[in-house]
Amino acid sequence: MTAQSKDRDLWIRRYHAAEDSDIRLLCLPHAGGSASFYFPVSEALAPRVEVLAVQYPGRQDRRLEPCVETLPELADRLLPLLMDGWTDKPLALFGHSMGASLAFELAGLLEQRAGVVPLMLFASGRRAPSRFREEDDVHRRGDEALLAEIKRLAGTDSRILGDDEVLRMVLPAIRSDYRAAELYRPERVHRLRCPVTALVGDRDPKAPLDDVRAWREHTGSTFEMEVYPGGHFYLTDQAPRVIRRIEDALTGAAADH
Repeated sequence: MTAQSKDRDLWIRRYHAAEDSDIRLLCLPHAGGSASFYFPVSEALAPRVEVLAVQYPGRQDRRLEPCVETLPELADRLLPLLMDGWTDKPLALFGHSMGASLAFELAGLLEQRAGVVPLMLFASGRRAPSRFREEDDVHRRGDEALLAEIKRLAGTDSRILGDDEVLRMVLPAIRSDYRAAELYRPERVHRLRCPVTALVGDRDPKAPLDDVRAWREHTGSTFEMEVYPGGHFYLTDQAPRVIRRIEDALTGAAADH
């Protein structure tokens, strides 16, 4: 195994190999999230869709590695790893919250530098790249305030929060992710060539519906938006519906590919 392949396997996790699948879906976690968040998605879609999940530095088995400071840098690091064996079949991207902004950056790099047009971009729980807020400052707050914000967004869902002691251990990674997400400004507000589907909870305080609808401005292809009951982590309660929506959209896009 080459050093490049080892690095690729460190960043990109494949929980359920699906060699006969015609489609791959790359999933990008939220701030503080990890690749394992998408294990249920991989399990549900295999073997029809092969799911890949990104493991950022600074968490779980990569907790001793320094976090990547910006979303453009993360996208730059991921691009060559994706090109090393993961683009031989149609590739779609799914990102939740911070992961949606990263998916946008990565889709742009795939199109502009690699000549690979993603099958589709799913942007979940995130306002459009052109709709940033200067008042976003969670990453500058103290530990207790940062924890309070995480709990506010997660509600009472223990699947997201986990153990409070563990949460405190990963606060540096969470803070770094919040900084990357809140300071993210696309160098240019470009239009992707791939279709974009925006997914959002109807009570998400971080993603007002008008700001989510603005994803339409970021594609020269088709745009769809689907609103689900719930807050910022609507997709945990709505997982069966969301997974079915993803599969239906990918199947339709692949048929037209």
